[in-house]
Amino acid sequence: MLIAVDHGNYAIKTPNFSFVSGLAEHTVRPPLTDEVLEYDGRYWTLAGKRISYMRDKTQDDRFFILTLFAIAKELEKQGVSPSLCSVDLAVGLPPEHYGVLKDRFAKYFKRANAIRFTYKDRPYMIGINRVMVFPQAYAAVIPNSSAVVKTMRMFIIDIGGYTTDVLLLRYGKPDLQFCRSLETGIITMNNEIIRKVNALHDLMIDDEHINAVLSGQETILSPAVIKTITEATALHASSILNQLRELQIDLRSNPAVFVGGGSLLLRPFIERSPLVAKADFIDSPAANAIGYQMLARAALQAGR
Repeated sequence: MLIAVDHGNYAIKTPNFSFVSGLAEHTVRPPLTDEVLEYDGRYWTLAGKRISYMRDKTQDDRFFILTLFAIAKELEKQGVSPSLCSVDLAVGLPPEHYGVLKDRFAKYFKRANAIRFTYKDRPYMIGINRVMVFPQAYAAVIPNSSAVVKTMRMFIIDIGGYTTDVLLLRYGKPDLQFCRSLETGIITMNNEIIRKVNALHDLMIDDEHINAVLSGQETILSPAVIKTITEATALHASSILNQLRELQIDLRSNPAVFVGGGSLLLRPFIERSPLVAKADFIDSPAANAIGYQMLARAALQAGR
């Protein structure tokens, strides 16, 4: 089985699932939910509060546990027997961190013995055979590579949970000498909006309130609070584009493809900006995971 997982700071994505990168640990099996994962004598459930930003996600077991949730969900959806399954894992890293962390990230998921865990009271035993690591952002445009290879220069801009990752493509090939990672993702924006709403309106909100406003969902927030959220989002989008200009990335003379869930939230503000001449948006938040899957299949086929 080939399973692709995008380990976002805000959300974990597979080709078929997306859930917040949050975990709760329990010493006994928690009641009121069947979505419990037991591993190594501990019980885990998914949580709505995300894990604090980690540049190196191999520091502890939490992203490994989140990966077990992702694997179990994919196996369950595809009807694969959990009794004994060999898994090839396709994952990714920001382009700027790729060279430094690639080997460590691959090693993080490997285990000497079969991995035994229980999910929804069903026992699983899996072996992680191969771990293939690919650059984020580049992976997201692989499904549309036929159009990308015809373009002389194109910037891929992945606005994620904590970072905005930028990669230059030359006729579809990544230029890893020109990649940047800015700490200007949606988590950073949300933290500033939460602080501003609390200061101006004496009101506590969280990420879900902000996402609802920016997604056009109905909320009970007052027009004044909605205006504060919208104006702060516009400032954040403008700040990202200005920081890109400072890095000599001029989107008035180069086309750009925006990917990631953050790009979708900021799309109206980016499209209205005079700093952007031509921008395309990849609508699927799972674009990186789908790209990892395609790249891994190609690599496995070439190795046969």
